[in-house]
Amino acid sequence: MHQTIPQQTLIDCANLTTREINQKLKALASENIPAVKLLNPAGRHNLAVGITQQIAIAIAGPVGYYCGGLSENINIEIFGDCGWSVGENLMSGTIAIYGNASANAAASAHGGKICIFGNAGPRAGISLKGATLIVTGNVGYGAAFMMQQGCIIVCGNAGANLADSIYDGTIFVGGDINSLGADAKLEPMNDTDWQLLEQELAALNISARDYNFKKVICAKQLYHFKAKDWANY
Repeated sequence: MHQTIPQQTLIDCANLTTREINQKLKALASENIPAVKLLNPAGRHNLAVGITQQIAIAIAGPVGYYCGGLSENINIEIFGDCGWSVGENLMSGTIAIYGNASANAAASAHGGKICIFGNAGPRAGISLKGATLIVTGNVGYGAAFMMQQGCIIVCGNAGANLADSIYDGTIFVGGDINSLGADAKLEPMNDTDWQLLEQELAALNISARDYNFKKVICAKQLYHFKAKDWANY
């Protein structure tokens, strides 16, 4: 996920408000500036939110909530940890986090790819709507809660209630699964699954065959839920 950035514009966040930073990013993207590096982010919330024109953004340090949210055509690299909901409602593009992510990573993301080179907190991939989320470490409880489409790849362990109330989509876990949530089930791995994993992880210099991946999908027992079946929850 490392990118070669041929030309880079620097923005020092130290004396700017978050609104000023985001306005500068949008203005640079509209001028077809290919790459920007943010210095001294200091854990600010809402950085690089709502960017809709193509641009590469490298952030040198930790960020707070919602980094990259509601954006499309972006390529963000975060060299540090990030707060809640990184990539929330991402439409397209990539976000790479070289650190750990807090709760709700990739929440409701419609497209694009979010890679966390570390661990993710609770509810990673909550209500995922089509994006791909890759976590090289572990995910906390409630990952893939109400997932609707897309793919989640976890190389490490998954916490309790994985894929609770999932509608659709596929989850691969290379480590242990604490427990499955309502209407989630294990499905045997097939050749197509391994081809997908090898393709996605080879790009990150990870060998899929080094892990004992398990596949989790929706059991579809609650698609036509009736009150008398409440015990299935």
